[in-house]
Amino acid sequence: MLSALPIISSELTNLKSSLFHLLGSSHPSLDAVAKYYFQAEGKHLRPMLVLLLAQATNGMGGAAWDDLLAKEREDQRTGRGVDESLTSVEGVLNDWNPEQMGMEGEADMIFAEPYNATADRSGERRPGSSSTSTIKKTLANALMGSGSSPSSSSLADGLDSTLPILSTQRRLASITEMIHVASLLHDDVIDTSPLRRGLPSAPQQFSNKLSILAGDFLLGRASVALARLGSNEVVELLATVIANLVEGEVMQLRASPNETDENKPSKQAFEVYMRKTYLKTASLMAKSARAAVILGGAGQGYGRTTREIEEGERLKDIAYGYGRNLGIAFQLIDDMLDFLPPSPELGKPGLGADLSLGLTTAPSLFAWQSNPELGPLISRKFSQPGDVERARELVTQSDGLRKTRELAERFASEARRGVEQLPESEAREALIALTKKVVERVA
Repeated sequence: MLSALPIISSELTNLKSSLFHLLGSSHPSLDAVAKYYFQAEGKHLRPMLVLLLAQATNGMGGAAWDDLLAKEREDQRTGRGVDESLTSVEGVLNDWNPEQMGMEGEADMIFAEPYNATADRSGERRPGSSSTSTIKKTLANALMGSGSSPSSSSLADGLDSTLPILSTQRRLASITEMIHVASLLHDDVIDTSPLRRGLPSAPQQFSNKLSILAGDFLLGRASVALARLGSNEVVELLATVIANLVEGEVMQLRASPNETDENKPSKQAFEVYMRKTYLKTASLMAKSARAAVILGGAGQGYGRTTREIEEGERLKDIAYGYGRNLGIAFQLIDDMLDFLPPSPELGKPGLGADLSLGLTTAPSLFAWQSNPELGPLISRKFSQPGDVERARELVTQSDGLRKTRELAERFASEARRGVEQLPESEAREALIALTKKVVERVA
């Protein structure tokens, strides 16, 4: 199991508080399923990546860093910043605007249980609260989280006086985890997964419909939080991640080797697998890593001189390459672990669960190179009785698992080489250590 690196352990501890602040819903069923996967102990690899790159590169963007630091301190003083609404008209974001429809007097009736919109923070209803402004304020609190004020959210985000990581970068770490968990909720419906992180999956615990809606809800909340970071470039990066996740899932659903020769895989089969791996896994890591550096003042829009801009662009490329290569290495190891016996730490079925879904991953492709018998099984997506068991046997008896690990180590090595271009620091060493943890993990 990947564990938090000491340098950011306190940051990751505060991450959960920040996430719960962002995820609250006034509907109890939606609230429960949206927060379900966050209650289990996950790897937090993506937030870890964002926070470490922020620490490793902050201050390297030139004079823009001073401006960002000054803004951070002013936001801390005023309680504004990443929780400040961009829409100034009260009620537009989180209200149904009853006063605009002549329905002020009916608000209490319409927002009765189970929405509990006029409940205070203790969960008890206020007696006779029919004021539209009170309802709007309480409903906004319920929809935006636990009713916390912006200043309390800043505390939840773990802001301190030294400011090694900006609040926008902390919020980015939360956003990446929200997007990731939204994809898990959707994936578990598509894959009919019984387990996730050692617990019954959300579709098993709640329902397919609620899981899909909760995933959509998380993406909506992530989009709002993303807009408040104040960077169009970061918004563009993370928005394309969401599109990439969908593209990757469709590619996986429709994937077919389409081979004329079933004796061995073609170059195209490997290319399709690698592209799908980027879209579904590495894209989020690569683009959130790049976004972390941008929010630290790197590149176009921040640099004041040509040299500062060029150095910022170089930092962005280093961060992107690190996230991309680490993400691909991570997925390769994940696909390898799928052929091993299940374990409580793994929290997944194991023993070729991907084969049961008709998926051909790196271990199967490598095994196919030396064993033509796999070709027909892959072509029919392991759909006939005994196909899954036979394919698992052929893969485990071949060099497919070893070659998959070796390929993962190559990508991890590339990630390591890239980040070694950064100045020496504790955060850089942690990023290097992370490349080793990813390929050495057993869960």
